[in-house]
Amino acid sequence: MDLRIFCEPQQGATYDQMLALALASEEGGFSAFFRSDHFLKMGSVSGLPGPSDAWVTLAALARDTTRIRLGTLLTSATFRLPGPLAISVAEVDALSAGRVELGLGAGWYEDEHLAYGIPFPSVAERFDKLEEQLSIITGLWETSLDSTFSFAGAHYTLHQSPALPKPVQTPHPPIIIGGHGAKRTPRLAARFADEYNIPFAPLDFCKTQFARVDEACRAAQREPSSLLRSVALVACCGRDDEEVARRAATIGRDVDDLKANGLAGSPTAVIDKIGAFAQLGVTRIYLQILDMDDLDHVGLLSSEVQTALR
Repeated sequence: MDLRIFCEPQQGATYDQMLALALASEEGGFSAFFRSDHFLKMGSVSGLPGPSDAWVTLAALARDTTRIRLGTLLTSATFRLPGPLAISVAEVDALSAGRVELGLGAGWYEDEHLAYGIPFPSVAERFDKLEEQLSIITGLWETSLDSTFSFAGAHYTLHQSPALPKPVQTPHPPIIIGGHGAKRTPRLAARFADEYNIPFAPLDFCKTQFARVDEACRAAQREPSSLLRSVALVACCGRDDEEVARRAATIGRDVDDLKANGLAGSPTAVIDKIGAFAQLGVTRIYLQILDMDDLDHVGLLSSEVQTALR
């Protein structure tokens, strides 16, 4: 099982806090450090010092880390035009010597759009835009150096783009598509994604959703096993019940709820829950760390969970 660290900086984090967590993740042997891409806090936290731009942050982390892979769960297609986004991701891929992955979704958090003047169209239109963005971004990256790229869609038009710069990874950085959608999400994953991710969902839902993805792959004449399956779950691990309770209280969560819907409890309990997801074909898990200053938590997950899974 491939374990990755995932954080939510919009809840309140400086770059130095993100860097410390990324370095602890790298030192702990985790394969990747991912962050959300949001512009507004959620819940009752202060959110100070305020949101940070995911791709600006990842560009800095690309230079301040050496091994760990970097990416987003998930950049919203409403936030950026596809051409400039392709440039940004390719640039960060170069800065990191080929360690970047692009998670891209339709977007869902209306309040952040209202707060920062970002248009928030209907669900159908957001998915239409997402599909065009995926076509454009992959098209730009896959265009040969001696050719140009053009695209005429309902929402975006590109005319003879030089399709530069190219990312370091070939044919392009891995693309992650995730979500709970029953129809369009599986179809887009089957068409464009290297990885399909289900965030914060129980085992039964994951089983159903992976079956939908398998069906979409077969409809697209793609081998279902070629699409990596992953999940994202809140992590709250402790050496004993007291430590688990303390960590749960710090992030404002109920222990029983975390045990039912996340990865919570002793290292042994966490390993057992990971095993249940592995039986569904999951080969990668994003451990959501909500207390970004609790580097001991990352160390415990590394030494007691990741080491055992190896």
